[in-house]
Amino acid sequence: MSDLSEKPALVPETGVADLGPFAKPLFEDPSARALRRVGVVDVGSNSVRMVVFDGAARSPAYFYNEKIMCALGAGMAETGHLSPQGRVRALSAMRRFKKLADGMGLTELTVVATAAVRDASDGRDFCADVHRETGLKIWVIDGEEEARLSAQGVLLGWPGAYGLVCDIGGSSMELAEISGGRVGRRVTSRLGPLKLRDIKGGARAREAHIKEVMEKLAAKMGSQRDRLFLVGGSWRAIARIDMVRRGYPLHVLHEYRMTRRSVAATLAYIKETDADELRSIAGVSSSRMALVPYAAQVLGRLVKTFGPKDIAVSSYGIREGMLYEQMPQRLRDRDPLVEACRFAEAKDARMPGFGKILYNFIQPLYKSAPAPRLRLVKAACLLHDVSWRAHPDYRAELCFDNATRANLGGLKHSERIYLGLALLHRYSNKRENSRFEDLYEMVDEGTRHDAEILGKAMRFGAMLWMNKGSERGEIRWFPKKKLLELWLTADMIPLYGEVAEARLNSLAASLGAEVAVKTVKR
Repeated sequence: MSDLSEKPALVPETGVADLGPFAKPLFEDPSARALRRVGVVDVGSNSVRMVVFDGAARSPAYFYNEKIMCALGAGMAETGHLSPQGRVRALSAMRRFKKLADGMGLTELTVVATAAVRDASDGRDFCADVHRETGLKIWVIDGEEEARLSAQGVLLGWPGAYGLVCDIGGSSMELAEISGGRVGRRVTSRLGPLKLRDIKGGARAREAHIKEVMEKLAAKMGSQRDRLFLVGGSWRAIARIDMVRRGYPLHVLHEYRMTRRSVAATLAYIKETDADELRSIAGVSSSRMALVPYAAQVLGRLVKTFGPKDIAVSSYGIREGMLYEQMPQRLRDRDPLVEACRFAEAKDARMPGFGKILYNFIQPLYKSAPAPRLRLVKAACLLHDVSWRAHPDYRAELCFDNATRANLGGLKHSERIYLGLALLHRYSNKRENSRFEDLYEMVDEGTRHDAEILGKAMRFGAMLWMNKGSERGEIRWFPKKKLLELWLTADMIPLYGEVAEARLNSLAASLGAEVAVKTVKR
């Protein structure tokens, strides 16, 4: 294990710190425990949202998440002040959020406001009203700070991310470059849908305005041909529509990928399809759908201007960036997936710590595996027993469903499927006739087979469960000979019963191997 006082090297393939197979988890460290339950409120131009994070700070669960569509920035282009109706709704929301925070025992609720409040002539008055009625101080941040916090939110989920982060709100759009775990250049603009809606002259005038502003942003940001990360509710709504158009089976927005071609096709689809129909089939609220056409114009020009190699949706943004801001560097260096799995094991497994033992037991099967695959093997071993309370008839499918849809950072959709299949096979030899079969097709047959081997290896390894200090057997894998050996000490022989033998044979069958069981002589 690396010395945590020193910054560890990053694994090139994953972009996360190399701390050995099982470094000591940090969620019980005092610096991380202080972040176990953190409340933040984002007062935006379109919505006011309260999020309370809980669990492993490096990959937090959403203990509470509530959004109220207040449209504070509606009509500002004409009046210069916040929407009167929006102010009433936002102030009511802040009273509610303060009461909730008190009830949850939060010691602090951090509140930030963005474009609408910072640009409005009565923004200070609104902040004063909130402070007078709730005691909460609103931190009004400028556009570049908003861009920085949103980019940090992306880094919370993708430690090794690099590329361009684009965060669109109701009244503004920010850009920030990220590389090597750092936020670089950043700019802000008034390309938010609420601002664009008020431009006179219709779609052509808006398009000309968007093009002019985007060219100025490009001049400041320079060449940005790497990945484009999309942050914000309007981008997520467009991604939902893209999923519907493509018939994409896994409805998880975080890490959803699009190409320039698919974006162009979806923008055309939005233009030619009735808005009510889109709202219904994609599950987008009417208030959000009203802004989608304006956001679509911005996205089209953004992609044309910067020409990213690919496009990824990030569910993490400014609120997660505020949590990331409070993290010590050694916590930032941790892999969010592994930390979340360690936390889940500690909280829900029958024998916390057995995941490490299981990983070491099956590791001979993965001597030549690349770092990204070992990372998933590690995660699977940590999660292998967290669903033990579920009914046996449904446990396998529950494991798959949890892995593919859970709030886990640092996972591509294909990796979610691999992890889900491995955990499914932890409890079942077969995966056919499942309601998730359409999801299996998201990965190739080789990946499905590898996940089956991992699941069956965990399924057998769990049969050798004894006290932590007890000696265990070991497996030896000779891929060229197609030979799988199991070595057991004499006191372990009783554990190798009929069920264990059947599970070992099932693993060997998936490996296409012969089995040899041998006794270690002491």
